[in-house]
Amino acid sequence: MTHTEILSTLARRVFKPVYFLTGDEPYYIDLVSDYIEQNVLTEDEKSFNQTVVYGRDLDMGTIVTMAKRYPMMAQYQVIIVKEAQDAAEFEKLAMYLDKPLESTILVLCFKYKKIDKRTSDGKRIAKLIEEKGVWFESKKLYDNQVPAWMNEYLKEKNLVIDAKAATMMADSLGTDLSKIVNEVDKLIITLPQGQNRITAAHVEKMIGISKDFNTFELIDAISAKNVFKSFQIVDYFARNPKSGLMVMHLTTLFNHFVNVLAVQYMPNSQGAHNEYEVAKHLGLTPFQARKFIETTKNFPPRKVVQIISLLRTYDAKSKGYGQTGTADGELFKELVYKILN
Repeated sequence: MTHTEILSTLARRVFKPVYFLTGDEPYYIDLVSDYIEQNVLTEDEKSFNQTVVYGRDLDMGTIVTMAKRYPMMAQYQVIIVKEAQDAAEFEKLAMYLDKPLESTILVLCFKYKKIDKRTSDGKRIAKLIEEKGVWFESKKLYDNQVPAWMNEYLKEKNLVIDAKAATMMADSLGTDLSKIVNEVDKLIITLPQGQNRITAAHVEKMIGISKDFNTFELIDAISAKNVFKSFQIVDYFARNPKSGLMVMHLTTLFNHFVNVLAVQYMPNSQGAHNEYEVAKHLGLTPFQARKFIETTKNFPPRKVVQIISLLRTYDAKSKGYGQTGTADGELFKELVYKILN
């Protein structure tokens, strides 16, 4: 089930005896567990029937004992185990899952780890959860998925965000959805009355990310082989550490040129010049596809392969491999020079 489907069934008060929320992206895990904590029981019922514990404080045997209790003056009791991955004797969960109480809603927040299904205990627990309850895996987004995610998040609030503004925020904030939501919600609060569009100027004013000096603009400058603009932006990065870590910029550049190469080697060579065909091939919007097509005009496939190799090399250097103390700003200038020459 997706998080949307889970929340929908919860809103209809269709409950399962166990919710196992796992994965590397805590945002959705918190979203589902917080909804259960706030909405399943009334305020009066919560006093005796809702318990929030941490896995590091209790072993699974104790948690199972709690789950076997019956609710007091309520239809359900809710037990939320945060950081369930830290609970000792986790294998004891299988005993409870064989015959879980229908009156208990057990929520296990198993963050940043996965049950090892290769072991007999892990395989059995996973199978029982899928049979008796809800198994939800919350996966991290890739960098290039963040702008689209922001679009969907704002669409639910009847708002839109310009492509440039979304890319600026994605470059600066990375893939941490909780952080992104926090910053996006700040922007929403500060929107002028009657305005439903977040622009690059608004992002620059409220969050402090420059609309003229960001990875989005750097990609445009490099793609057009605009040497002056490219080095102007890289120099800004060097002088303003808050503009984002070098590794974040390199990731965005790497994804851009990988997509450029994919366009150049499309099965239908004629389609490589059509933004709608390219958008369909890459699973992106025509606006995004247009950027890749423009880049192919100035960089032949052999050069794109060389650039991808350079980006890998300088990513390693920025992390301390193969270079001796060179500042990130100087590394970035050196990289851009090699890309453009």
